[in-house]
Amino acid sequence: MRKAAAFGLALAALGVTLAPALTSAAAREVNWDRINLPQERAAIERFQQFDQRMQDVGWKLVHGNAAFCERVIPSVGLQLQDLASYGSPEIARAALELTGDFAVQTAARGSPSAQARLFAANREITQIGLLNPNEWEAGERLDWQRLKRVHDYVDAALVQNGAVEFGFADRRPVRIVPVNVCATRFELMGEGSRAVADGDRVVIGMNFPGFGYEEDIFAGVVAHELAHNLLGHSAWLDRNGRGRRNVRKTEREADRLMPWLLANAGYDPVSAQRFMEEWGPRHDGGLFRNRSHDGWDERAEFIAAEIPAIRALMESEGAADWRTHFRREVDPQEGL
Repeated sequence: MRKAAAFGLALAALGVTLAPALTSAAAREVNWDRINLPQERAAIERFQQFDQRMQDVGWKLVHGNAAFCERVIPSVGLQLQDLASYGSPEIARAALELTGDFAVQTAARGSPSAQARLFAANREITQIGLLNPNEWEAGERLDWQRLKRVHDYVDAALVQNGAVEFGFADRRPVRIVPVNVCATRFELMGEGSRAVADGDRVVIGMNFPGFGYEEDIFAGVVAHELAHNLLGHSAWLDRNGRGRRNVRKTEREADRLMPWLLANAGYDPVSAQRFMEEWGPRHDGGLFRNRSHDGWDERAEFIAAEIPAIRALMESEGAADWRTHFRREVDPQEGL
């Protein structure tokens, strides 16, 4: 659960979420006799199932804590996919039965896009605002930059217009009005078992063991990485150095904020402690663990110590105002 030190801004060089690798090797000339389209679709849908789980949890956290975040943005909770970023766009289009490149990836549970009941996974998108994103020039295969550009365009439209219109291949456009959320994106890596944060994004690999946990326990790791972003840890470490002592301070602070974020999202704050007790004994590394983190049992104790204050605030105020009541481990202004 270490933060990314040199994780640029999205899933390859910058780390932007790359589409799942298809089960068949990409090739300029596709031998369709050797392609199993149901198998290819199943591979895409499996990736989307993992992504949906992360987006559902992430949405609850950023929406539930928006009142206390320093940076908030309007959002509709929608992720798109660009088939041009797949290893073999031709196979992906055929597997999903699409004519263009853009379609729905996920609509986070409870978000405006999910409440509209129009954004089913893989539904083809032909219009965003006044433009057709399929007409934007795409790069080479596996290139994520057009997809990032489109998501940035949606964000800008929501800020400027207070809503955004989406058009589909099979129906008239629909206008979606956003709500405010904490400013963080959630992205799934098709490979890897790490969970990291870089200040703007939380990125989790499909092989991270927490995907096998109950939702409220899995939400613990998402909350931990989100806490790094909300507390400005990446920028603080850039200013003050990434030595072991500084990293440990930020990790401990992120651990302690986990139950606050969970409580405001409607989860039991004890789930943060349960996550550490579930994950730690199997994955903390024992004598060989990274010394930039406390031991898992110490981490669980630090988390547990926060819960009485959280419960008292939830009972008296209906929310756990961490911006006012949370004790910082680091001075956020230090190094400025």
